[in-house]
Amino acid sequence: MHFELQDLLHLVLTQPGVWLDSTLNAMTIPKNPWFYAVGLTAIFVMSIGKGAFGGGLTLLGIPLLSFVMSPMEAAVVMAPMALLMDVFGFSGYRVSGISKPDVGWLMPPIVIGLALGFIFFVWVDPKTVSAVIGILCFVFSADWFVRGRRKSELTERSLFSPLAVVTGYAFGFSTFIAHAGGPILSAYLLHRGLSKEKYIATIGTIFSVVNLLKLFPYAVIGMGVPNAIVYFVMLAPAVPFGVFLGTYIHGRLDQQRILFWCYVLMLFAAGKLMYDTLHAWMYI
Repeated sequence: MHFELQDLLHLVLTQPGVWLDSTLNAMTIPKNPWFYAVGLTAIFVMSIGKGAFGGGLTLLGIPLLSFVMSPMEAAVVMAPMALLMDVFGFSGYRVSGISKPDVGWLMPPIVIGLALGFIFFVWVDPKTVSAVIGILCFVFSADWFVRGRRKSELTERSLFSPLAVVTGYAFGFSTFIAHAGGPILSAYLLHRGLSKEKYIATIGTIFSVVNLLKLFPYAVIGMGVPNAIVYFVMLAPAVPFGVFLGTYIHGRLDQQRILFWCYVLMLFAAGKLMYDTLHAWMYI
């Protein structure tokens, strides 16, 4: 894949007309009804997660969309789709409510992690990254449930900057390599005990910036996946409906229920990541 990407960039830079013609000729509008049934449902569900919990369901994007397109096409489609979810998700929270100390400590290592993820994209096994994230998130969520979902979880903890830096590196790297960094960021912010308004505003803002930063490198990767833009256009209409429904749900859940469902979501994500990893390793 590394050499294919180099060859593609060489063609784009030296013979852009040839690349454009071949790309346009390769674009086709899907006619299979299962594409729309599965694709629109998947995007709708992920958009609900964006509106209700600030994210967390986007890790389902590649596994679900892979039923109707190749994993590489699914990865490329999810980059602009996640950003579109962020655009509609802005109405669900106030940017002024973000936890500035958390964003300040998280964003620099996140940017470095994204850069490292792009550099090592063709060499790092996404299954290994997913497995590690799944185990860590399982430990965080299981600990919360085992300890009885204490009310003290609602008390905001002091920021521990080394943990924030490590989380930033891990989130940035894993979200680029495997599109699975959301749970580890959720785990960190939930552990901080932020209020539901501050949690949603903080995680929503970070996701928005990260998805914007990921757009260009994935556009480069997507130059070799001509149908991705067609798939994006066909499935994008599900986003606003899902986000607005998620925002409606969020507004009617109290702090404790938001916390409960966030941990349920994280536990489900951890199980999904570990199951997919074990399944893939068994069939190598």
